[in-house]
Amino acid sequence: MLLLKDVPVKPVKRESWLNLGRIVQTLELIQDLIVISLCIGLFSFMVLQIQTMFLSLIPPIQFHTVMADILSLLILVELFRLLIIYLQEQRVSIGVAVEVSIVSVLREMIVRGVLETTFVQVLAACAFLMVLGVLMVLRVWLPPTFEGIDPEQQVSKRYKKRFSQEMSEVNAHSDY
Repeated sequence: MLLLKDVPVKPVKRESWLNLGRIVQTLELIQDLIVISLCIGLFSFMVLQIQTMFLSLIPPIQFHTVMADILSLLILVELFRLLIIYLQEQRVSIGVAVEVSIVSVLREMIVRGVLETTFVQVLAACAFLMVLGVLMVLRVWLPPTFEGIDPEQQVSKRYKKRFSQEMSEVNAHSDY
């Protein structure tokens, strides 16, 4: 620490030669445009899926196909909701992502048929569903990190405060 007292502390001004704020804003805009295009594409695909679902309702009704179409549509709706939440809050909702995963696994099990699936695949699906269920329960007790509180920013503030205290202590000791 005594060696550091002779070194002048000058803040690095990266923004003087590189406008990082503008670059980050541009990248976020491009990312939002990508997510918006995904939303438009997903919405279009949902409309096509509804059309094929209604066409499969024409007699003779194939229950297996209709059920698969309905479950696929539910998955698409949840994915669309996940993208909308991302656009509104700039975060991925863990709850919606877990719900999509659960519905996807259940859809595959229903469409393929439990009797046609091997024992190992059923066991793996059950274990996966158990983990997702535990994750759904645990997320209720986890503190929200995106409601105006940025954890990285809080850690950075603590680090800067500690660093400034150490520097003031070094300056106080150098006065003697």
